[in-house]
Amino acid sequence: MLTIIAAAAENNALGKDNQLVWHLPDDFKRFKSLTSGHYIIMGRKTFESFPKPLPNRTHVIITRQANYEVPEGCVVVSSLQEAIAFCPKEEEVFVIGGGQIYQQAIDLVDKIDLTRVHTTVEADAFFPEINTQKWELVFEEFHSKDEKHNYDFTFLTYIKK
Repeated sequence: MLTIIAAAAENNALGKDNQLVWHLPDDFKRFKSLTSGHYIIMGRKTFESFPKPLPNRTHVIITRQANYEVPEGCVVVSSLQEAIAFCPKEEEVFVIGGGQIYQQAIDLVDKIDLTRVHTTVEADAFFPEINTQKWELVFEEFHSKDEKHNYDFTFLTYIKK
C-alpha cells in the first residue's frame, strides 16, 4: 500500500524555506509511529530539511542530481516511479514530501494520512487539493491547541474510492 503522510494548513500550506511553519509534537509522534519500520519516499529538499536520517526507516530520496551523496541506509533514485518500484510491494510505503512529490504521487497512492492544521500561513510549498470525488474520509480526530500546540489540528485519513 502506498500512503501519503503530510501536515497542511487550511490553505494547503506545507512549509516555507524548506521548513515546517508550526511545531506540533502530537503530529510528530503520529508521524513517527506510522512510519517507523517502513520505507519513506521523499524529495531531496525534504531529506535535506532533516538534521540526520530519521531512525528505523529506509529513506528513498528522489533527486535529479547525479552522484548525490547520502548516508548509509539511504537510497537515491531519479523519479517517483523509480522510488515506488524500489520499495517492497507487500508493505505500507509512505510518501513524506515535499509539495512537488505529493503532487506527483496523489493519483498513485491508496491512502492519505493528513494532519489538517487549522490556520492559514504563508508558504512556498503546498499540498495538492484532495478531490472528494476520488477520496473518502474514513477517520477524523480533532485536537485542540494547548500549551504544547499553538494551533488546533485534525488527523484525517482518506482512502481512494
